[in-house]
Amino acid sequence: MHPGVSVAARSYRFLRRTLAVGCLLAAAALPATRPTVPPTVIADAAHAPQPTVLRMLQLNLCNSGRAGCYTGRAMARAAEVITAEAPDLVTLNEICAGDLSALHDVFQTIHPGRTVVAAFQAAGDRPSGDDTRCRNGQRFGIGLLTHVRTPAAPHTVYAGTHPTQDLADPEERAWLCVDVDGALLACTTHLSATGYRVALTQCDHLLDTILPSISRDAGYEPTVLGGDLNLRAGHDPDVRSCTPPGHQRIDDGRLQHITATTDVTLCCRTVVPMHGATDHPGLLATLTIGRSRPDRRPA
Repeated sequence: MHPGVSVAARSYRFLRRTLAVGCLLAAAALPATRPTVPPTVIADAAHAPQPTVLRMLQLNLCNSGRAGCYTGRAMARAAEVITAEAPDLVTLNEICAGDLSALHDVFQTIHPGRTVVAAFQAAGDRPSGDDTRCRNGQRFGIGLLTHVRTPAAPHTVYAGTHPTQDLADPEERAWLCVDVDGALLACTTHLSATGYRVALTQCDHLLDTILPSISRDAGYEPTVLGGDLNLRAGHDPDVRSCTPPGHQRIDDGRLQHITATTDVTLCCRTVVPMHGATDHPGLLATLTIGRSRPDRRPA
């Protein structure tokens, strides 16, 4: 025993240490304090508009039966690609009217329970004043396949012929757009192949005049265009000169392009082999339509 230290004092110190350890153990057993998220923030996040993600496929099938690139195998390969890639939107160039009906059935099988929308626009034939015809007598032109939520969902079709044409070519090139669920304006075109300056003029007019006019008259929607523009990036004339500022664009390395307005993100570009069935590969992309968009009915 140390001199001057009483038994009572030692007992007091022991009791104090025991109580201190007990408090520390009790504190360690308590759950860690976490910041709480106000219920209104959770509700706002749950109800915030989510981005729409779509897969888009552009195909030029050279299926008129008249062109040198015709093989008779393009439709079978197109059906294989659509089945394998399961796109939500397909833009089609150089097809016959019956081809769209056949591909409609393929498209429906990969989107069971959805309402499929198929739109077709024939190219004009200047000498006859009628439509250009495939070798089998069907109308020749461009088409578009997509799906909407219900049969009652809006899917207005807009179509026409470019005002500027190559007078050396009897085929009058056309354009086609479909309003998809009131959320996207999906378009396609096949521009002049015989006059590159004419193709550039057609591209300018479509992107700078026709599509903005639809937006003004029907209400703004994010817009995507897929097609064989018969123009290249880095060549003269350059396809980029008819792409509005801020628009995104991808291509197949040659003549097919997908362009989109600033509120649509293009990603994941894939060039799909067609194994010689046509003279163009398939061009596949993923579209992400942003969470917030301008009012569809501007004043």
